Amino acid sequence: MRRTVADDVGHGARTDEAPAADGGPGPVILATFSVRVDPRAERMAFESALEVGARLIVANLMMLPPYPTTIMLAREYATLPHEEDLEAVRATAARASALGIGTELLRISSRRPLAALVELIGERRASLVVLGPDVRRSPRWQLRLAARRVRRQTDCLIWLAPDR
Repeated sequence: MRRTVADDVGHGARTDEAPAADGGPGPVILATFSVRVDPRAERMAFESALEVGARLIVANLMMLPPYPTTIMLAREYATLPHEEDLEAVRATAARASALGIGTELLRISSRRPLAALVELIGERRASLVVLGPDVRRSPRWQLRLAARRVRRQTDCLIWLAPDR
């Protein structure tokens, strides 16, 4: 998994370690696929993180296009601005931070974004994954495939953004 940008927009220090084994809540992961977050998914992730006192990880997963030279020289520019809705995803992270939720924003570029999501869930020992891409801007099959992969390969709870 290759992370191109990681911004800590919450309060306190950023931590890359998994939560302690003392039984503290694992983070809530709000995942989207290069599009803005569905408002219902955002609300679910915020309320869940607030309720259990968990950190929120907003993960924007992007398919890394096969541009070998760009990937070698400037990986962060492999995704063009019109190919993702970064400002809307950043706004989601800022709203969470404004509510007092410790928030981390990750832009994850990968040739296999679903495998990267599964790896992130395992690394961070997430307690809940909210799959929340705006259903009007992303194909429904992508959300179903992601849900199936997360259910099969992880042991955390999952919440899907409902159809309109």
